[in-house]
Amino acid sequence: MSGPSKDEKTKGGFFAAMTSGLSVFGNAMHRSVGGMLGHEGVEVINPDGGKEDAEEEAHRGRWKQEERDSYWKMMQKYIGSDITSMVTLPVYIFEPMTMLQKMAELMEYSHLLDLADECEDPYLRLVYATSWAISVYYAYQRTWKPFNPILGETYEMVNHGGITFVAEQVSHHPPMSAAHGENEHFTYDVTSKLKTKFLGNSLDVYPVGRTRVTLKRDGVVLDLVPPPTKVNNLIFGRTWVDSPGDMIMTNLTTGDKAVLYFQPCGWFGAGRYEVDGYVYNAAEEPKMLMTGKWNESMNYQPCDMEGEPLPGTELKEVWHLADIPENDKFQYTYFAHKINSFDSAPKKFLASDSRLRPDRYALENGDLSKSGAEKSRLEERQRAEKREREAKEQKFTPRWFELTEEVTPTPWGDLEVYQYNSKYTQHRAAIDSSESVDVVDVKSIEFNPWQYGNVSAE
Repeated sequence: MSGPSKDEKTKGGFFAAMTSGLSVFGNAMHRSVGGMLGHEGVEVINPDGGKEDAEEEAHRGRWKQEERDSYWKMMQKYIGSDITSMVTLPVYIFEPMTMLQKMAELMEYSHLLDLADECEDPYLRLVYATSWAISVYYAYQRTWKPFNPILGETYEMVNHGGITFVAEQVSHHPPMSAAHGENEHFTYDVTSKLKTKFLGNSLDVYPVGRTRVTLKRDGVVLDLVPPPTKVNNLIFGRTWVDSPGDMIMTNLTTGDKAVLYFQPCGWFGAGRYEVDGYVYNAAEEPKMLMTGKWNESMNYQPCDMEGEPLPGTELKEVWHLADIPENDKFQYTYFAHKINSFDSAPKKFLASDSRLRPDRYALENGDLSKSGAEKSRLEERQRAEKREREAKEQKFTPRWFELTEEVTPTPWGDLEVYQYNSKYTQHRAAIDSSESVDVVDVKSIEFNPWQYGNVSAE
Protein backbone atom coordinates (compact mmCIF):
# COMPACT_ATOMS: atom_id res chain seq x y z
CA MET A 1 0.00 0.00 0.00
CA SER A 2 1.41 3.41 -0.92
CA GLY A 3 0.92 6.57 1.06
CA PRO A 4 1.16 7.09 4.83
CA SER A 5 0.07 4.17 6.97
CA LYS A 6 -1.83 4.84 10.17
CA ASP A 7 1.38 4.25 12.15
CA GLU A 8 3.42 6.51 9.89
CA LYS A 9 0.98 9.37 9.55
CA THR A 10 3.17 11.84 11.44
CA LYS A 11 6.52 10.74 9.95
CA GLY A 12 6.29 12.21 6.46
CA GLY A 13 4.25 14.06 3.90
CA PHE A 14 2.01 17.01 4.67
CA PHE A 15 2.78 17.25 8.40
CA ALA A 16 6.45 16.14 8.45
CA ALA A 17 8.08 19.50 9.08
CA MET A 18 5.85 20.28 12.03
CA THR A 19 5.86 16.93 13.82
CA SER A 20 9.55 16.05 13.50
CA GLY A 21 10.51 18.64 16.09
CA LEU A 22 7.49 18.35 18.37
CA SER A 23 8.18 14.81 19.49
CA VAL A 24 11.56 15.98 20.82
CA PHE A 25 9.99 18.92 22.63
CA GLY A 26 7.27 16.76 24.14
CA ASN A 27 9.67 14.17 25.53
CA ALA A 28 12.17 16.68 26.87
CA MET A 29 9.55 18.80 28.57
CA HIS A 30 8.15 16.04 30.73
CA ARG A 31 11.28 15.31 32.73
CA SER A 32 10.69 15.08 36.48
CA VAL A 33 11.85 17.87 38.76
CA GLY A 34 12.94 16.20 41.99
CA GLY A 35 13.50 17.61 45.46
CA MET A 36 11.55 20.77 44.70
CA LEU A 37 10.23 22.77 47.65
CA GLY A 38 11.36 19.99 49.99
CA HIS A 39 9.07 17.43 48.32
CA GLU A 40 10.66 14.53 46.47
CA GLY A 41 9.17 13.40 43.17
CA VAL A 42 7.22 16.57 42.36
CA GLU A 43 6.87 17.07 38.61
CA VAL A 44 5.84 20.62 37.75
CA ILE A 45 5.36 21.67 34.14
CA ASN A 46 4.81 25.18 32.82
CA PRO A 47 3.05 24.71 29.47
CA ASP A 48 4.19 28.16 28.35
CA GLY A 49 7.83 27.74 29.34
CA GLY A 50 10.66 25.26 29.76
CA LYS A 51 11.87 23.02 32.56
CA GLU A 52 13.93 25.89 34.02
CA ASP A 53 10.60 27.59 34.88
CA ALA A 54 9.37 24.67 36.98
CA GLU A 55 10.30 25.99 40.43
CA GLU A 56 8.67 29.34 39.81
CA GLU A 57 5.61 27.58 38.38
CA ALA A 58 5.32 25.39 41.50
CA HIS A 59 4.39 28.42 43.61
CA ARG A 60 1.41 29.22 41.38
CA GLY A 61 -2.00 27.59 41.31
CA ARG A 62 -5.24 27.71 43.26
CA TRP A 63 -4.08 25.89 46.41
CA LYS A 64 -3.05 27.82 49.50
CA GLN A 65 0.40 26.75 50.69
CA GLU A 66 -0.74 25.06 53.89
CA GLU A 67 -3.53 23.20 52.06
CA ARG A 68 -1.18 22.25 49.24
CA ASP A 69 1.42 20.80 51.63
CA SER A 70 -1.26 18.92 53.59
CA TYR A 71 -2.77 17.32 50.50
CA TRP A 72 0.63 16.42 49.11
CA LYS A 73 1.42 14.49 52.30
CA MET A 74 -1.97 12.76 52.19
CA MET A 75 -1.84 11.91 48.50
CA GLN A 76 1.70 10.48 48.37
CA LYS A 77 0.46 7.06 49.47
CA TYR A 78 -1.80 6.88 46.41
CA ILE A 79 0.97 7.38 43.82
CA GLY A 80 0.55 4.75 41.11
CA SER A 81 -3.07 4.06 42.10
CA ASP A 82 -6.44 4.52 40.41
CA ILE A 83 -8.05 7.27 42.51
CA THR A 84 -11.28 7.66 40.52
CA SER A 85 -13.48 7.37 43.62
CA MET A 86 -10.89 6.78 46.33
CA VAL A 87 -10.08 10.26 47.60
CA THR A 88 -12.29 12.97 49.11
CA LEU A 89 -11.38 16.38 47.69
CA PRO A 90 -12.33 19.90 48.83
CA VAL A 91 -15.15 21.59 46.93
CA TYR A 92 -13.09 24.68 46.12
CA ILE A 93 -11.39 22.72 43.32
CA PHE A 94 -14.80 21.64 41.93
CA GLU A 95 -17.01 23.15 39.26
CA PRO A 96 -20.82 23.26 39.75
CA MET A 97 -21.44 20.41 37.31
CA THR A 98 -21.45 16.61 37.50
CA MET A 99 -19.81 14.07 35.21
CA LEU A 100 -23.23 13.28 33.74
CA GLN A 101 -23.65 16.89 32.64
CA LYS A 102 -20.12 16.94 31.28
CA MET A 103 -21.05 13.94 29.10
CA ALA A 104 -23.79 16.09 27.57
CA GLU A 105 -21.29 18.76 26.51
CA LEU A 106 -20.42 16.58 23.53
CA MET A 107 -23.79 17.59 22.09
CA GLU A 108 -22.89 21.28 21.64
CA TYR A 109 -21.84 20.90 18.00
CA SER A 110 -24.24 18.07 17.22
CA HIS A 111 -25.12 19.78 13.93
CA LEU A 112 -21.91 18.18 12.61
CA LEU A 113 -23.52 14.77 13.08
CA ASP A 114 -26.60 16.05 11.27
CA LEU A 115 -24.32 16.99 8.37
CA ALA A 116 -22.61 13.60 8.52
CA ASP A 117 -25.99 11.90 8.24
CA GLU A 118 -26.94 14.01 5.21
CA CYS A 119 -23.55 13.61 3.51
CA GLU A 120 -23.20 11.41 0.41
CA ASP A 121 -19.38 11.32 0.47
CA PRO A 122 -18.27 8.56 2.92
CA TYR A 123 -14.95 10.29 3.65
CA LEU A 124 -16.42 13.74 4.20
CA ARG A 125 -18.92 12.02 6.49
CA LEU A 126 -16.00 10.95 8.70
CA VAL A 127 -14.58 14.47 8.55
CA TYR A 128 -17.84 15.82 9.99
CA ALA A 129 -18.10 13.08 12.62
CA THR A 130 -14.50 13.33 13.85
CA SER A 131 -14.72 17.12 13.98
CA TRP A 132 -17.77 16.67 16.22
CA ALA A 133 -15.73 14.39 18.50
CA ILE A 134 -12.84 16.90 18.61
CA SER A 135 -15.09 19.90 19.29
CA VAL A 136 -15.68 18.99 22.94
CA TYR A 137 -12.01 19.18 23.88
CA TYR A 138 -12.17 22.92 24.41
CA ALA A 139 -14.66 22.23 27.21
CA TYR A 140 -12.63 19.26 28.48
CA GLN A 141 -9.61 21.46 29.15
CA ARG A 142 -11.33 23.05 32.13
CA THR A 143 -9.27 22.39 35.24
CA TRP A 144 -12.11 22.31 37.75
CA LYS A 145 -13.24 18.85 38.86
CA PRO A 146 -16.88 17.88 38.21
CA PHE A 147 -18.83 16.16 40.99
CA ASN A 148 -18.93 12.37 40.90
CA PRO A 149 -22.56 11.31 40.27
CA ILE A 150 -24.53 9.53 42.99
CA LEU A 151 -25.66 6.03 42.05
CA GLY A 152 -29.02 6.42 40.28
CA GLU A 153 -28.43 10.09 39.51
CA THR A 154 -29.60 11.21 36.07
CA TYR A 155 -29.30 14.16 33.71
CA GLU A 156 -31.83 15.10 31.03
CA MET A 157 -31.47 17.64 28.24
CA VAL A 158 -33.78 18.96 25.53
CA ASN A 159 -34.08 22.24 23.62
CA HIS A 160 -30.88 21.79 21.63
CA GLY A 161 -30.73 20.63 18.02
CA GLY A 162 -33.90 18.58 18.42
CA ILE A 163 -31.99 16.22 20.73
CA THR A 164 -33.38 14.27 23.64
CA PHE A 165 -30.52 13.30 25.94
CA VAL A 166 -30.46 11.22 29.11
CA ALA A 167 -27.55 9.99 31.23
CA GLU A 168 -27.57 7.80 34.32
CA GLN A 169 -25.01 6.68 36.88
CA VAL A 170 -25.35 2.91 36.52
CA SER A 171 -22.61 1.71 38.88
CA HIS A 172 -20.78 3.11 41.89
CA HIS A 173 -17.91 0.62 42.24
CA PRO A 174 -16.51 0.85 39.65
CA PRO A 175 -17.93 4.28 38.76
CA MET A 176 -19.78 3.88 35.46
CA SER A 177 -22.15 6.09 33.52
CA ALA A 178 -24.30 5.47 30.47
CA ALA A 179 -25.93 7.97 28.13
CA HIS A 180 -28.23 8.07 25.12
CA GLY A 181 -28.90 10.99 22.81
CA GLU A 182 -31.11 11.11 19.75
CA ASN A 183 -32.62 13.39 17.13
CA GLU A 184 -33.95 12.83 13.61
CA HIS A 185 -30.45 12.31 12.21
CA PHE A 186 -28.54 10.17 14.70
CA THR A 187 -28.47 8.17 17.90
CA TYR A 188 -25.57 8.45 20.34
CA ASP A 189 -24.82 5.76 22.92
CA VAL A 190 -21.96 5.61 25.40
CA THR A 191 -20.86 3.49 28.35
CA SER A 192 -18.12 5.25 30.31
CA LYS A 193 -15.82 3.89 33.01
CA LEU A 194 -12.93 6.27 33.65
CA LYS A 195 -9.68 4.77 34.85
CA THR A 196 -6.97 6.92 36.40
CA LYS A 197 -3.37 6.66 37.51
CA PHE A 198 -2.15 9.15 40.09
CA LEU A 199 1.47 10.14 39.49
CA GLY A 200 2.03 12.64 42.29
CA ASN A 201 1.47 16.07 40.79
CA SER A 202 -0.27 14.76 37.69
CA LEU A 203 -3.04 12.35 36.79
CA ASP A 204 -3.37 10.11 33.76
CA VAL A 205 -7.02 9.62 32.74
CA TYR A 206 -7.85 6.66 30.51
CA PRO A 207 -11.24 6.85 28.76
CA VAL A 208 -12.31 3.24 29.22
CA GLY A 209 -15.60 3.27 27.38
CA ARG A 210 -17.54 2.56 24.25
CA THR A 211 -18.98 5.35 22.15
CA ARG A 212 -21.22 4.57 19.19
CA VAL A 213 -23.02 6.90 16.80
CA THR A 214 -25.63 5.56 14.37
CA LEU A 215 -26.48 7.77 11.40
CA LYS A 216 -30.14 7.14 10.69
CA ARG A 217 -30.40 7.73 6.94
CA ASP A 218 -28.13 4.83 5.93
CA GLY A 219 -27.82 3.01 9.24
CA VAL A 220 -24.06 3.67 9.35
CA VAL A 221 -22.49 2.87 12.75
CA LEU A 222 -19.43 4.83 13.91
CA ASP A 223 -17.18 3.77 16.79
CA LEU A 224 -15.03 6.31 18.64
CA VAL A 225 -11.83 5.67 20.64
CA PRO A 226 -10.53 8.96 22.13
CA PRO A 227 -6.96 9.61 23.31
CA PRO A 228 -6.02 9.48 27.00
CA THR A 229 -5.77 12.72 28.97
CA LYS A 230 -3.10 13.99 31.33
CA VAL A 231 -3.94 16.51 34.05
CA ASN A 232 -0.74 18.36 34.98
CA ASN A 233 0.14 20.33 38.13
CA LEU A 234 -2.65 18.95 40.31
CA ILE A 235 -1.28 20.37 43.56
CA PHE A 236 1.81 22.42 42.71
CA GLY A 237 1.53 24.97 39.91
CA ARG A 238 -1.32 25.99 37.63
CA THR A 239 -3.38 22.98 36.61
CA TRP A 240 -3.63 22.34 32.87
CA VAL A 241 -4.82 19.52 30.64
CA ASP A 242 -3.30 17.79 27.63
CA SER A 243 -4.58 14.85 25.56
CA PRO A 244 -1.63 13.51 23.54
CA GLY A 245 -2.25 10.46 21.37
CA ASP A 246 -4.51 9.05 18.70
CA MET A 247 -8.24 9.55 18.26
CA ILE A 248 -9.68 6.81 16.07
CA MET A 249 -13.16 6.83 14.57
CA THR A 250 -14.12 3.72 12.62
CA ASN A 251 -17.07 3.26 10.28
CA LEU A 252 -18.07 -0.25 11.37
CA THR A 253 -20.36 -0.53 8.35
CA THR A 254 -17.76 0.14 5.64
CA GLY A 255 -14.37 -0.24 7.30
CA ASP A 256 -13.34 3.36 6.60
CA LYS A 257 -11.66 5.15 9.48
CA ALA A 258 -10.14 8.42 10.62
CA VAL A 259 -6.93 8.47 12.66
CA LEU A 260 -6.07 11.84 14.16
CA TYR A 261 -3.02 12.58 16.28
CA PHE A 262 -3.28 15.03 19.18
CA GLN A 263 0.18 16.58 19.51
CA PRO A 264 1.71 16.71 23.01
CA CYS A 265 2.49 20.13 24.45
CA GLY A 266 6.22 20.87 24.19
CA TRP A 267 8.54 23.53 25.52
CA PHE A 268 7.05 27.02 25.41
CA GLY A 269 3.73 25.59 24.22
CA ALA A 270 5.08 24.12 20.97
CA GLY A 271 2.49 21.84 19.39
CA ARG A 272 -0.11 22.47 22.07
CA TYR A 273 -3.71 21.99 20.85
CA GLU A 274 -2.63 20.77 17.39
CA VAL A 275 -4.44 17.85 15.73
CA ASP A 276 -3.42 16.25 12.43
CA GLY A 277 -4.30 13.08 10.58
CA TYR A 278 -6.12 11.36 7.75
CA VAL A 279 -9.36 9.70 6.78
CA TYR A 280 -8.64 6.28 5.24
CA ASN A 281 -10.78 3.96 3.15
CA ALA A 282 -11.21 0.29 4.04
CA ALA A 283 -8.00 -0.51 2.11
CA GLU A 284 -6.13 1.91 4.40
CA GLU A 285 -5.51 4.41 1.63
CA PRO A 286 -5.62 8.10 2.67
CA LYS A 287 -8.54 10.05 1.21
CA MET A 288 -8.77 13.22 3.30
CA LEU A 289 -6.18 15.06 5.36
CA MET A 290 -7.33 16.89 8.46
CA THR A 291 -5.50 19.54 10.45
CA GLY A 292 -6.33 22.16 13.06
CA LYS A 293 -6.38 22.93 16.75
CA TRP A 294 -8.84 21.35 19.16
CA ASN A 295 -9.36 24.67 20.92
CA GLU A 296 -10.03 26.67 17.72
CA SER A 297 -11.04 24.95 14.50
CA MET A 298 -10.61 21.93 12.20
CA ASN A 299 -9.96 21.86 8.46
CA TYR A 300 -9.88 19.21 5.74
CA GLN A 301 -8.65 18.72 2.18
CA PRO A 302 -8.81 15.78 -0.28
CA CYS A 303 -5.41 14.08 -0.62
CA ASP A 304 -3.59 11.63 -2.88
CA MET A 305 -2.18 8.18 -2.07
CA GLU A 306 0.90 9.83 -0.55
CA GLY A 307 -1.21 11.96 1.78
CA GLU A 308 -0.44 15.15 -0.12
CA PRO A 309 -3.18 17.67 -1.01
CA LEU A 310 -4.82 17.00 -4.38
CA PRO A 311 -4.03 19.66 -7.01
CA GLY A 312 -6.91 22.04 -7.54
CA THR A 313 -8.31 21.54 -4.03
CA GLU A 314 -8.08 23.83 -1.04
CA LEU A 315 -8.12 23.50 2.72
CA LYS A 316 -11.67 24.06 4.02
CA GLU A 317 -12.85 24.74 7.54
CA VAL A 318 -15.38 22.27 8.90
CA TRP A 319 -15.68 23.39 12.52
CA HIS A 320 -14.92 26.58 14.43
CA LEU A 321 -15.20 27.28 18.15
CA ALA A 322 -18.28 29.32 19.01
CA ASP A 323 -17.99 32.60 20.91
CA ILE A 324 -17.23 32.09 24.61
CA PRO A 325 -17.88 34.23 27.69
CA GLU A 326 -15.02 36.48 28.81
CA ASN A 327 -13.44 35.98 32.24
CA ASP A 328 -15.85 33.21 33.21
CA LYS A 329 -15.03 31.92 36.71
CA PHE A 330 -15.25 28.27 35.72
CA GLN A 331 -14.15 28.75 32.09
CA TYR A 332 -17.64 27.70 30.97
CA THR A 333 -18.85 28.04 27.41
CA TYR A 334 -22.31 29.44 26.77
CA PHE A 335 -23.44 25.88 26.15
CA ALA A 336 -22.09 24.74 29.53
CA HIS A 337 -24.18 27.44 31.18
CA LYS A 338 -27.17 26.27 29.15
CA ILE A 339 -26.93 22.63 30.18
CA ASN A 340 -26.43 23.67 33.80
CA SER A 341 -29.63 25.71 33.74
CA PHE A 342 -33.22 24.54 33.97
CA ASP A 343 -33.86 26.05 30.51
CA SER A 344 -32.50 22.86 28.94
CA ALA A 345 -34.55 20.58 31.22
CA PRO A 346 -37.69 18.89 29.88
CA LYS A 347 -41.15 19.30 31.34
CA LYS A 348 -41.52 17.31 34.59
CA PHE A 349 -37.90 16.22 34.63
CA LEU A 350 -36.73 13.53 37.03
CA ALA A 351 -36.05 14.34 40.70
CA SER A 352 -32.77 12.46 40.30
CA ASP A 353 -31.45 15.15 37.92
CA SER A 354 -27.94 16.56 38.51
CA ARG A 355 -29.22 20.15 38.45
CA LEU A 356 -31.05 19.49 41.72
CA ARG A 357 -27.98 18.38 43.69
CA PRO A 358 -27.76 20.71 46.70
CA ASP A 359 -23.94 20.62 46.76
CA ARG A 360 -23.75 21.58 43.09
CA TYR A 361 -26.34 24.32 43.51
CA ALA A 362 -24.61 25.76 46.60
CA LEU A 363 -21.26 25.88 44.80
CA GLU A 364 -22.90 27.60 41.83
CA ASN A 365 -24.11 30.27 44.25
CA GLY A 366 -20.69 30.65 45.86
CA ASP A 367 -21.52 28.99 49.21
CA LEU A 368 -18.51 26.66 49.60
CA SER A 369 -19.27 25.78 53.21
CA LYS A 370 -22.78 24.58 52.40
CA SER A 371 -21.57 22.82 49.27
CA GLY A 372 -18.99 20.85 51.24
CA ALA A 373 -21.51 19.89 53.91
CA GLU A 374 -24.11 18.80 51.35
CA LYS A 375 -21.52 16.82 49.40
CA SER A 376 -20.58 14.92 52.58
CA ARG A 377 -24.25 14.31 53.39
CA LEU A 378 -25.00 12.89 49.94
CA GLU A 379 -21.95 10.64 50.01
CA GLU A 380 -22.87 9.28 53.43
CA ARG A 381 -26.46 8.67 52.30
CA GLN A 382 -25.04 6.74 49.34
CA ARG A 383 -22.95 4.59 51.70
CA ALA A 384 -26.04 3.98 53.85
CA GLU A 385 -27.97 2.80 50.78
CA LYS A 386 -25.15 0.43 49.92
CA ARG A 387 -25.32 -1.08 53.41
CA GLU A 388 -29.09 -1.41 53.05
CA ARG A 389 -28.77 -3.21 49.70
CA GLU A 390 -26.19 -5.60 51.10
CA ALA A 391 -28.35 -6.33 54.15
CA LYS A 392 -31.31 -7.10 51.85
CA GLU A 393 -29.06 -9.01 49.42
CA GLN A 394 -30.28 -6.80 46.60
CA LYS A 395 -28.51 -5.28 43.60
CA PHE A 396 -28.96 -1.83 42.15
CA THR A 397 -30.88 -1.84 38.87
CA PRO A 398 -30.54 1.19 36.57
CA ARG A 399 -33.82 2.66 35.37
CA TRP A 400 -33.01 3.68 31.79
CA PHE A 401 -30.16 1.33 30.85
CA GLU A 402 -29.50 -2.38 31.26
CA LEU A 403 -26.31 -4.37 31.57
CA THR A 404 -25.66 -6.60 28.57
CA GLU A 405 -23.58 -9.75 28.38
CA GLU A 406 -21.19 -7.99 26.05
CA VAL A 407 -17.67 -7.24 27.29
CA THR A 408 -15.73 -5.13 24.82
CA PRO A 409 -11.94 -4.66 24.83
CA THR A 410 -10.47 -1.15 24.97
CA PRO A 411 -6.82 -0.02 24.90
CA TRP A 412 -7.04 0.38 28.70
CA GLY A 413 -8.98 -2.69 29.77
CA ASP A 414 -12.22 -4.56 29.20
CA LEU A 415 -15.57 -2.84 29.55
CA GLU A 416 -18.98 -4.18 30.51
CA VAL A 417 -21.48 -2.58 28.14
CA TYR A 418 -24.79 -1.01 29.17
CA GLN A 419 -27.45 -0.44 26.52
CA TYR A 420 -30.37 1.97 26.39
CA ASN A 421 -33.62 0.17 27.16
CA SER A 422 -35.94 2.73 25.44
CA LYS A 423 -38.02 3.17 28.62
CA TYR A 424 -37.03 6.82 28.85
CA THR A 425 -38.42 7.43 25.36
CA GLN A 426 -41.75 5.97 26.50
CA HIS A 427 -41.57 7.96 29.75
CA ARG A 428 -41.05 11.25 27.91
CA ALA A 429 -43.71 10.49 25.31
CA ALA A 430 -46.27 9.94 28.05
CA ILE A 431 -45.37 13.25 29.73
CA ASP A 432 -45.21 15.25 26.52
CA SER A 433 -48.60 13.98 25.40
CA SER A 434 -50.18 14.87 28.72
CA GLU A 435 -52.40 17.90 28.81
CA SER A 436 -51.31 18.71 32.35
CA VAL A 437 -50.00 22.24 32.73
CA ASP A 438 -48.87 22.02 36.36
CA VAL A 439 -46.36 24.77 37.13
CA VAL A 440 -43.72 23.60 39.60
CA ASP A 441 -41.02 25.71 41.23
CA VAL A 442 -37.94 23.65 40.36
CA LYS A 443 -36.14 24.96 43.44
CA SER A 444 -38.74 23.21 45.58
CA ILE A 445 -37.93 19.76 44.13
CA GLU A 446 -35.73 17.68 46.42
CA PHE A 447 -32.87 15.79 44.79
CA ASN A 448 -33.84 12.11 44.93
CA PRO A 449 -31.74 9.42 43.23
CA TRP A 450 -32.33 7.03 46.11
CA GLN A 451 -33.42 3.41 45.86
CA TYR A 452 -34.87 3.34 49.35
CA GLY A 453 -37.16 5.88 50.94
CA ASN A 454 -35.71 6.51 54.37
CA VAL A 455 -32.26 5.19 55.09
CA SER A 456 -30.33 6.39 58.07
CA ALA A 457 -26.86 7.70 57.31
CA GLU A 458 -25.69 6.74 60.76
